Order: sequence, then C-alpha cells, then structure tokens
Amino acid sequence: MATSLNTVSRSYGYVRSPDQDAAHVEAHPVIIIGGGLVGLTMAIDLASKGVKAVVLEKSNTLSEGSRSICQAKRTLEIWDRLGVGDIMVERGVEWRTGKVFNQDSLLYSFDLLPEGGHKMPAFVNLQQYRVEEYLLDRLLALGGEVRWRNEVVSIDQYKEGVTVKIDTPDGCYQLGCEWLIACDGARSGARRQLGLAFDGRIFQDKFLITDVKMKGDFPNERWFWFEPKFHSGQTALLHRQADDIWRIDLQLGWEADSEEEKKPENVKRRIRAMLGDDVQFDIEWISLYVFQCRTLKDYVHGRVIFAGDAAHQVSPFGARGGNAGVQDVDNLGWKLKLVLDGVAPKSLLDTYSQERVFAAEENILHSTRATDFITPKSKTSRVLRDQTLSLAAKYPFAQSLVNSGRLSAPAHLAGSELNTHDEDFFDCATQPGSPAQDALLNVNGQEGWLLNELRDEFTAIAYEPNGLNLPPRIDVNGISVAVKTIGRGRTLCEGDGSLRERYDLTPGATYLFRPDQHVAARWRVWPGARLERSVRRAAGRLS
Repeated sequence: MATSLNTVSRSYGYVRSPDQDAAHVEAHPVIIIGGGLVGLTMAIDLASKGVKAVVLEKSNTLSEGSRSICQAKRTLEIWDRLGVGDIMVERGVEWRTGKVFNQDSLLYSFDLLPEGGHKMPAFVNLQQYRVEEYLLDRLLALGGEVRWRNEVVSIDQYKEGVTVKIDTPDGCYQLGCEWLIACDGARSGARRQLGLAFDGRIFQDKFLITDVKMKGDFPNERWFWFEPKFHSGQTALLHRQADDIWRIDLQLGWEADSEEEKKPENVKRRIRAMLGDDVQFDIEWISLYVFQCRTLKDYVHGRVIFAGDAAHQVSPFGARGGNAGVQDVDNLGWKLKLVLDGVAPKSLLDTYSQERVFAAEENILHSTRATDFITPKSKTSRVLRDQTLSLAAKYPFAQSLVNSGRLSAPAHLAGSELNTHDEDFFDCATQPGSPAQDALLNVNGQEGWLLNELRDEFTAIAYEPNGLNLPPRIDVNGISVAVKTIGRGRTLCEGDGSLRERYDLTPGATYLFRPDQHVAARWRVWPGARLERSVRRAAGRLS
C-alpha cells in the first residue's frame, strides 16, 4: 500500500512490436517478465554476454517511491561488472557507519567497512527509481529492449521452451522463448499462473515508511532507535538518500488503522514529532508495510526461472530484498549463458536454485531474527529485549546481541556441488564458494582492482608462479578460461598487500573464480590438469 505525492518517475509510451504483426509466433532465447531493478539487471547481464533478452513490463513507468534504497557493496560490485557501478556511487549517498539508540541515548556505533583496499563502498543509498533509470539507460546502450504495457497473461510450457500470451493496448499476441525469467515482484503473476506458493511467515506488525524532502544536518549514517521519545514504545529508522530525500521508517503496531495512518496529515504529525516544528519538509512518498519472510522451495520450474521478490521476500530491515535479487541475477546469468551455448547441461540451472534458495533461507533467518527482536510479540520477549538493551548500554559484549537488522552480506556457498574441495590448507576466510574479496592492484603502473580482472568468464589467478610460462587462456570443452598472473615484473602486481592477506597467498598459489566472481577452487601450487577438472565441475559437468 503506497502513495506517491511528489515523486515523479519517468514514464514510457507503448510501442507496437514487429512481433505483433508476424505471421507466426516469434521466438527469442530469453524473455524476462518485469522491468524493475532485478529484471533490468538480468537483461543487462545477459546483454553483456551477447544474449539479447526481451523485457516485458506491464506498466509504463519505473518504480514509484524510493523502495529499495540501500545498495550493498556486493551489489555495487555486480553493477560495476555490468558497467553501472560508478554512476550508482557517484549519484548516491555513501555510508558505512550505523548508530543504534535506546530512547534518546546512543548505545553504540559500528563501521561496516573498517579496512581499505576496496573499490566499492560498504553501502550507497540511492532510491530505486534512480537505480532503475541508470539500469535502463545502460540496457538501451547495449541494444536491449523493454516493451512497456506488455502484460503476460498466460504461460504455456513444453519440452523445448515456453509460449507466453501478452496483453497490450492493441490486443493480445504470443511470443516464444527457450527460457522465461520471472522478475515480476512480490505479487508475481508468473508465480500465480504456475500455482506456486511461498513458505514462510507474515509478521503481525505494521510499519510506516515515508520519503521526506528536507535540508537536514544528520550525517550520512544509518540511525536506528528503540523506543524513542518522539515515537513512544515503538522503533524508528532514519536514512539519507540522494536529492535531499530522507527515508523514515516508523513502527506502528498490528492494530494500527492502515488507511488513517497513510493520510498525509497524520504522517506529517508523526514526522514533526521526530524532527521538530521548526524543520521544513515535504512528503514525497508514503507506504505502509506488513513484513514477510517467505521463499519458494525451488526457483526453477521447467523452463520458467524465478528471481528477486518473485522468488523470495524479506522484511526491509537489513537491506536484504533488492540486494538479494541482484545477487540472484549474478548467479543465474553465467549459468544460463553456458546452457544456451550448449557447453553446460541444463542441470547446471538446478544449482542456481540450490545456491540461491540457500541464500534466501540465510536472509530469511537474519531478517526473522531482526524482526522478532525489533517487534517482540510476548511479554517475555519484550523483557528479554529490554534487558539486552540495558546491558548493551554498559557492556560492549552485549552490543552483538542487539539486532536492529543484520545488514546485507553476500552468501558464502561453501556447500555448493560446483566447488572443488580444498586439497591444501589456507588461512583465510575466502574459500571455495565465497565471493571474491576485492584488493588493490597495480595494473601497468596504474591503480587497479582485483574484481575488475574477474569479469564474465572463468578466471585463474596465479600468484608469482616462478619458472612457469602459463598460457593466457585454456580451453576446457568449449569453455574459455582466462589465466592471469600476479607478481613482480608482471602486468599485474600487488597494490598494498591486501591481496596476499585476503587470500593467504604464497608463490605458486592459484585461485579459480567462476564468472560470478565466486571462488570455485584453490591450490598452493599451479594445479595443471586439476584446473580443467575444476572448471568442468563448476560448469556442472562432473557429479
């Protein structure tokens, strides 16, 4: 339930497609349902790999209101791989510090990225409609296509593909595809048409989420209050966004009258209690949420694949919704490309579901714990929470027990069947299944970054492989693997020592990275033929 007051979202006219006038049903390799944050990222990812996907969007606008505002470091790294990371950072509000208050007293603060040697910041706050503008511009620059006011009204699957019926202002037409990706949000029509249901919880509490335009002197930090005096007995959250927009989240309680609470005069009364009567502000967007933590059991159903909110939903505390959707795309794109190229079996897509269901369940666990702590549902739970807050004010050890939303972090896929298990000992957190940690490099005498060397392909990084003349590429059953060496006197050199520390590197140590920058395998010495076996396993070609 949302109300947009002043926010203006770009709108797009309906354009009749030549497919609508074809004598037969036209087919495309991939169709994406949904032109939001996840659907646009999916289309860009495929376009960057040479796969043109048609995006079908039932509306004619981008998102209204800020919605998903906290863009996490891993999401920024994915967008950077896709060519839009820099503009997100440039246009957004960077932050890394959070503060937690009990009533009006500061309990503690935290730093989400205390170390250097990373290209991307811990978080950037940028409202979703701005994110989608930049994603759309990037997609169109790559030759991509979004068909506005094209609503998928039926889905029919067969062995080799999918046919969809699409409603438009000119009537209905049909399209075919090899794979259909449903990125059509929490109220997914694709999910409904396939008769799929979520597993999980709906929380009996309501939150008022408001975008306010004002000139504020709050720092670029996340501020969270338990039972502040301006909102007695409840919780509040404040974030700064771009364009002098501020996100304010206020807990209301399950008994709150939703329609009354959404009235602008009542919202203004609550905001004035928080900011004071002297602060001038305008309300841009009002939304009232009932939090949900739910997921499908499987994200691949025949030739229909689900991603983003169509596949899973979490409460906003922790910024795990939109960020998880982008990470779905990161996991799916390279696997679908290999399947389309015929160099990997269709069963590789099953690992998309396995890995991302695992990530969703992890997000739901964190989100559920946060919501239970923030909104205790029994007298015992409230006493426990209040005692925890009291202890945290006096003893640092108790601060880790306070849960105002464990913030978004990428999943470590240690149990994935695509990993090659370690044969050697490494003393670092970056292990098979982990997302790569960035590190500063020297590239031809210029500043560079490790993640910039890991783009859209399998890549082996060998550290000071003395005495070995390694080829720049290795072909493994039609899969091209880039081989790069880092060391003194080479094109790639260490920047500040963070590379060795984060990967526990010694001369000869080698890491194999998947196209989504997750570690697939690692060895203390150049692996030789073992590298090819690990590539085949990571591409789903070994059991």
